[in-house]
Amino acid sequence: MSKNIAVIFAGGSGIRMGSGMPKQFLKINGQPIIIYTLEIFEDSPDIDEIYIACKEDYIGKMNKYIRRYQLQKVKKIVPGGETALDSIYNGLCAVAEDNDPDSVVLIHDGVRPFIPESIITANIDCVEKHGSAITCTPMYETPIRSDGGEMIEEVIPRDIMFTAQAPQSFRLGDIKASYEKVRSQGSTEGLVDSCSIYKKAGHDVALVRGNRGNIKVTTPEDLYLFRGLLNYKETQQTMGFTENEMEADYRK
Repeated sequence: MSKNIAVIFAGGSGIRMGSGMPKQFLKINGQPIIIYTLEIFEDSPDIDEIYIACKEDYIGKMNKYIRRYQLQKVKKIVPGGETALDSIYNGLCAVAEDNDPDSVVLIHDGVRPFIPESIITANIDCVEKHGSAITCTPMYETPIRSDGGEMIEEVIPRDIMFTAQAPQSFRLGDIKASYEKVRSQGSTEGLVDSCSIYKKAGHDVALVRGNRGNIKVTTPEDLYLFRGLLNYKETQQTMGFTENEMEADYRK
């Protein structure tokens, strides 16, 4: 039977954060960032299971957190790889051991802790219709192309430009085969995510509109934004705002 499965990759080292530990394990208000992310998929009625690709030295800690926060949907934690793409592939292989290739996999960063339920649903619906779904937001700044970083070669109209986020969602069999095809060609240089892997393998890729609140916590500056969004979310929920009303605010 096919399922909807979240594949969370959490193999980062935290170098850009400068924290001395993987950023996904940094605690905000006493709770690790990775748990904020996992709880969203745990609470989603659309998600059947969760698989995690984690930095190997932290698998024991991750298991303790899973028990502490009573995350019932987590089925397996596997070691991450040298790169994010390697970690994702390890996660996909683990999912494939237990699940139908027609299952929908939603590949998501462990440090994107504000993914709305509406976007999870939109990803699944888009995969059902088109076979893929890449969460994207319109580009709000003017994009510039500069080959050497000194002179501007091109000013690109921003109304045709988007920024890829996560989740990035596919049929399990299709995305696993795409990773294997590209990896067999010898190099993933220049490929940064599952979208680029899937496109490189020759598939069409569909777009799902995301929102600006779906941030990725990568730098120290992002932690300030994380705390602000967390306080905003908690305040809105206390005041009784619905997710759709909060979603409308995020899109402004």
